[in-house]
Amino acid sequence: MAGTSISRPQDLQSAINANPATLRQYRGTQFSFGGAWADADYGLNQKTPLPSVGVTPFNSTSNQPGAMLGNIGVTQDLTEAGIPATLGVALISNAGLGVDFRGVPASNGTSAQLLALDMVTAAGFDVTDDLSVGASFQLGTSYLDGPFTGIGGMSTAYGARGTLGANYFVAPDTSIGVYWQSKQHFTFNDAIVYSPAATFDVNMDLPSNVGFGVANSSLMDGNLLLAADLLYKQWSQTDLFWQIYDDQWTCQFGAQYALTPQMKLRMGYAYNQNPMKSPGATTVGGIVLPEGVPGMRYIQGQFAAITQNRVTIGLGVQDVLLPGIDLDMFAGYAFGNSDSFATTDVTISDNYWIGGGLTWRFGAARCACAERPAERY
Repeated sequence: MAGTSISRPQDLQSAINANPATLRQYRGTQFSFGGAWADADYGLNQKTPLPSVGVTPFNSTSNQPGAMLGNIGVTQDLTEAGIPATLGVALISNAGLGVDFRGVPASNGTSAQLLALDMVTAAGFDVTDDLSVGASFQLGTSYLDGPFTGIGGMSTAYGARGTLGANYFVAPDTSIGVYWQSKQHFTFNDAIVYSPAATFDVNMDLPSNVGFGVANSSLMDGNLLLAADLLYKQWSQTDLFWQIYDDQWTCQFGAQYALTPQMKLRMGYAYNQNPMKSPGATTVGGIVLPEGVPGMRYIQGQFAAITQNRVTIGLGVQDVLLPGIDLDMFAGYAFGNSDSFATTDVTISDNYWIGGGLTWRFGAARCACAERPAERY
């Protein structure tokens, strides 16, 4: 469903990682594991030399292989203990990207890697029959290599963030959700080495996020779920990325049709605003760039988040092997795009992902019936 999940999530991991108030839609004990393979062709055309870092003009496609990412989540409903709450814990692949031009001599070993893995603990509580609230805490490990050609190396850092959310059923088949998530700060110690006696730290943040979502399941006798999310990412308040990205809006739309009580078909569309900003800064993450603005443009070329339109399809099968075991599969494609940063051009094409997961439901969660339409989904 193109990631649409703020008010009516379809998987445990989305409820735990995004709006924790939606955890109250999961009954009994549930465990879920999912994984995906993602890949894209990333082309970089550097049109002018950068003598200070040993880069000469080149035009090549990144040799970075695709990424295999997994997410694990477990939820526990406390209703039978007399507590109107659901707890959740998850391991989330929260960020991952990279480019590799080390096989191109003119790039002087240019590569950039960023990976963030989070441990998330969350809780959702019923305030009334229709209103739930939630909170979560994330502790993440991040790995950064580059993008400072010739002077950077792999470094590890840790960062924390929190999330507050609410979800309200304005009618039995219509719900709205909202959440706020703080930014996540990382300090990569000694990530830049000018000489054995001159090392520098790199400061980086993942942005704070505000999300609003609405979902409705009143059509086609309750068998059609429609949902829409609106996200706002505040890159302007982050270390490192504020020099690369402007604040960004993302719109996500998803639909799910229950072909039978056990089988659901899904599709979605998402639009991402192109966040690339006009370069003017000459300092990134606390590091002064030796090539000034052209060096800034070169770094932007390594972190170009320029794909704007993506589509997804999916299939969910309940009780696929045994009662209480569900299978979900999905695939997605982002339409290619290109952008020019004066002396550096970037093209991204053939951007796709495919994956699936299994969910085990125990206790009250094994019952296919539900008290409200949301819990059927």
